[in-house]
Amino acid sequence: MTSRSRYLLGKIGIAIFGIFATLTLNFFLFRVLPGDAISSMARVPGGSVELKEALMRQFGLDKPLWGQYLDYLVQLAQGNLGVSYSSLRPVTDEVLRALGNTVPMTLLGILIAILVGVTSGIIAAWKHDTAIDNAISNIATVVYSAPTQWIAIMLVLAFASYLPVSGASDPFAFANDFWSILADRVKHMILPSLTLALATFGQYTLVTRSAVLATLGEDYVSAAKAQGYPVSRILAYQALPNALVPIVTLIALSAGTVIGGSVVVETAFSWPGIGRAMYDAIVQRDYPMLQGALLVVTIVVILVNLLADLVNMKFDPRIVE
Repeated sequence: MTSRSRYLLGKIGIAIFGIFATLTLNFFLFRVLPGDAISSMARVPGGSVELKEALMRQFGLDKPLWGQYLDYLVQLAQGNLGVSYSSLRPVTDEVLRALGNTVPMTLLGILIAILVGVTSGIIAAWKHDTAIDNAISNIATVVYSAPTQWIAIMLVLAFASYLPVSGASDPFAFANDFWSILADRVKHMILPSLTLALATFGQYTLVTRSAVLATLGEDYVSAAKAQGYPVSRILAYQALPNALVPIVTLIALSAGTVIGGSVVVETAFSWPGIGRAMYDAIVQRDYPMLQGALLVVTIVVILVNLLADLVNMKFDPRIVE
C-alpha cells in the first residue's frame, strides 16, 4: 500500500469515527440535562399523567436510555432521523427544508469573504510595510475581533430602511413568477450573508497575507522579479499557488465557525435555516430535531475538512511523504 493510500484511508477512518462520536455525544448529552419536551407537551389544558405516559410510549422514551440509543442507531441506518417533538413531522424533512435555506445564504457569505479576504491579503503582502498594508491588516483585525451579533446589529441599524431584516421572504408579497420570488429571497439574504462575510473575511485576509509573504521571500520569486516578470504573473504563477495550502486549510477549518455563526445570524435575522432550527430545538427540548440538525452539520463539516485534505495532498505532495 502506498503512502498516499495510507494517508487517504487514515483520513476517511478519522472522518467516520468523528461522525459516530458526534452522534453518540449528541444523543446522550441533551438527555442528561434537566427538563424534557414531553412534560411541556403534557401541560396543555386537559393534560394528565396518562397523557404523559402515552406520549412517552409514542416517542419511545419509556425505554431505558441504552434501548433508546440502539433504536436510534437502527433508525439512523435506515435513513430515519425520527419525528420532531414540536412539529410532529419527520426530522429529515424539517432538516432538509432548513438546510435548503441555510446553504445559499451561507455560500454567498463565504464566497464574499473568500474573494475579499484573499484579494486584500495578497495586496497587503505585496505592499508589505506600507500604509496600504497597515490599513488592510488593521481593518481585518478589528472586524475579525468583532462579535457576530454586534456586526448583525450594526448592519440592521445601518440598512433597516433599505433592506429586509427579518425572515426569508415578504409575507405580504403576492408575486407568483420565479424572478420576482428570487429577487425577494435575494433581498432578504443580503444582510445575513454580509454579516457572515464580515465576521469571517478578516481571518482569510490575515492568513493569506502571512502565506503570501512567506512565499514572496523564496529565491524563485526573487529570480522572477530580477528577470522582469510583471507583478500579476509573479503573484498568479509563483506566490499564490504555493500559498494555497494554509488558505485551503483555513477555509475548511472555518466551516465549523461559519455554521456556528449561522446560529447567531439566523436568530438575529429570523432566517429559517439550520442554525435557527437548532436554536428552536434547544429551547423546546426537541431532541430528535437537534440530533438530526447537529448530525447533518457535523457530516458537512467533516466532509469539507476531508475534501480540504485531498486538495492539500494535490497541491503539496510532501504531506504524504
